[in-house]
Amino acid sequence: MRALKKELRELSGRELVDLAVAAIQEKKGEEVVALDVRGLCSFTDFFVIASGRSTRHVQGIAEAVDNRLGGKRLKESAIEGWSEGHWILLDYEDLVVHVFYRETRLFYDLEGLWHDAPRIGIDGGPAAAASGQTAAGPTSME
Repeated sequence: MRALKKELRELSGRELVDLAVAAIQEKKGEEVVALDVRGLCSFTDFFVIASGRSTRHVQGIAEAVDNRLGGKRLKESAIEGWSEGHWILLDYEDLVVHVFYRETRLFYDLEGLWHDAPRIGIDGGPAAAASGQTAAGPTSME
């Protein structure tokens, strides 16, 4: 589990979601989804799931999230999935961030596994627009 920066320790899990999503959007992460898994699992309250176009892009997104939230400099060897860059998992206790290489995300289908979890509306940004998200939640793609 990663330690949060001292100044972020008093924030709610929902506020941490917003910070993680902003970091992902700044790095042009794709298909950003936030799930509220409170009451559905015992190890965290929220998931943020995003995709990158290459393994290096996935690593860059994860690094940006950890720079925003993490209490210490990112140690690649201490991050699950860092060396492969196909699925990087960052665990901040109340929030777990999953950054996937596109094909790996399709294979594991976390959104399908956690289909009972409500989606959290994501505000603006190119990643949100690309994934059909608005502040009110997913948009219709007719």
